[in-house]
Amino acid sequence: MKIWQADFYRSPLRDAAGQVLWELLICDATRSFEYEASCPQSAANSSWVAEQLELAGGEKLPDIIQVFRPQSLSLIEAAGRNLGINVQPNRRTFALKQWLQEKQYPLALEKPPPAPLPENLWGEQWRFASLPANDVETRFSDRPIPHLHMPEFLKPMNIGLASTVPIPGVVIYGGRQSLPLARWLHQARPVALNYISGAPDGLVLEAGLVDRWIVATFEDPEVTAAAKMYEQRKQLSRGLHFLLVQPDDSGMTYSGFWLLRTED
Repeated sequence: MKIWQADFYRSPLRDAAGQVLWELLICDATRSFEYEASCPQSAANSSWVAEQLELAGGEKLPDIIQVFRPQSLSLIEAAGRNLGINVQPNRRTFALKQWLQEKQYPLALEKPPPAPLPENLWGEQWRFASLPANDVETRFSDRPIPHLHMPEFLKPMNIGLASTVPIPGVVIYGGRQSLPLARWLHQARPVALNYISGAPDGLVLEAGLVDRWIVATFEDPEVTAAAKMYEQRKQLSRGLHFLLVQPDDSGMTYSGFWLLRTED
């Protein structure tokens, strides 16, 4: 499968007349393939992007284009539709971000303040948990879980974790809302679940490209201590953690499981 990472955004550069330029950057995950082109802002549209994609691809267009910048997504999606290319929003375009850093282009994205989860989806209770790295894949990979997100690059073995390293996580007991909550989370595309200290303290889910959601708030000192331990374990697990949604604590049925990793 041929996968590209792409960005199309205003460049810090200007043309000879001083006009703003938009720059298209395309690469693959290893940067063995790179393509760049620019145009004046007046020509920055999906038709121009589609033409460049065809020029970059030659006889073989990509199957997937990953885009991390919200402002780039709609134009690249429109170009992709015209060419039959699946365009996917994805924060983890590491090769492309490295290229942008080398060019000293701004990478920071404006993120909205976190919003509360929809009230009709919230579960009955939740808790912090941990699993040995060896158990993460064996416990969940073969179970009939409706919403399972365990990409190869996030499996503990593939990021160099020993089998005994504890992987921290959060378990939500959803009761009757377990499956609707898991379905909503699947659509939101979870990325990381972080403890944020404050008044009150909270758990904030990073999702999609820039979305942020308040999963829980708490003021109990014991819960805060557990949250701090959760963050300490994330450091030991190289940022790897999990989110598990299940109806109850019987362990018989799971509604959703996501392997997550704190962004670099």
